Amino acid sequence: MNIILLGPPGAGKGTQARRLVEGRDMVQLSTGDMLREARTSGTEMGKIVADVMDRGELVTDEIVIGLIREKLTEGGATGGYIFDGFPRTLAQADALGTLLSELGETLDAAVEIRVQDEDLVSRISARSTCGNCGEVYNDETKPIPADGKCTTCGGTEFKRREDDNAESLKTRLLAYYKQTSPLLGYYHVKGLLRRVDGMKEIDEVSAEIEAALDA
Repeated sequence: MNIILLGPPGAGKGTQARRLVEGRDMVQLSTGDMLREARTSGTEMGKIVADVMDRGELVTDEIVIGLIREKLTEGGATGGYIFDGFPRTLAQADALGTLLSELGETLDAAVEIRVQDEDLVSRISARSTCGNCGEVYNDETKPIPADGKCTTCGGTEFKRREDDNAESLKTRLLAYYKQTSPLLGYYHVKGLLRRVDGMKEIDEVSAEIEAALDA
């Protein structure tokens, strides 16, 4: 099963993707992770990525599609793929659909994790992540353990994004609604859109996603 996770910054896409990786043996394809990995890989594609990023330019859709193609042709994903951070635009959605078709793959669902904008501010400004595995913590709802160790991997380094604040969030939300929200209509027309309530507890959101995919 190949799926896309959609939702604004702080919706919990990363957390839910990790749960699907663990529970369904899926492979998460995060645009950011792929770019960082490619930059230091030494491959031809990696050299292109490094050159673009070193010049401070934006990575083109063609480059990202090229990286995704490499990952899909590597195989090894018995449970399918989770596309995280891509597509962000209608043009990228078309490009991904064409690529999957060329490789004999299909997209099975686009899952929208729905949240309330006003609640995202407190959620994001209070969050931190494990520097080793990426597990997400929240000062109010899921604080870092008292022993200072990540419950998932035992790591002791935790990070906060510099742009995890109210002002930056407004900018990121505006970009999401302007570029990415049209994808909701795009996948709805294709009969692939599934909606879950991202304001529930993490376990409840996971259960809704599982039910949506099984349906």
